[in-house]
Amino acid sequence: MDAAQLGAVGTIAVGLAAAIGALIGKRGENRANHSGAVLGGYSSLVDNLQEERDKAQTKLVENDRLLAAAYAELASERADKAALQTRIAELTAENARLRERIVELGGQPT
Repeated sequence: MDAAQLGAVGTIAVGLAAAIGALIGKRGENRANHSGAVLGGYSSLVDNLQEERDKAQTKLVENDRLLAAAYAELASERADKAALQTRIAELTAENARLRERIVELGGQPT
């Protein structure tokens, strides 16, 4: 081979090597971009999950507060019911005594 042919073959070889290098570089860039997209997607997913967790915790605290208020109201109503039952028993006993007294005094109980 003469010098011209060697130069042409060398140029072709260098061109092929540059093309292969560019192709490999582009594949690596695509892989890096894909990896970045995956990491970005993962980060977004983690952010969404943390936001959902925070909302659930806030709702839990609110529900606990409402539950405590409901228990307090129920306890109050039970106390009121017990007081009313006591008052009913007192009035019933007083009515019985009054009826007996009316009969003792010669009247007719109603």
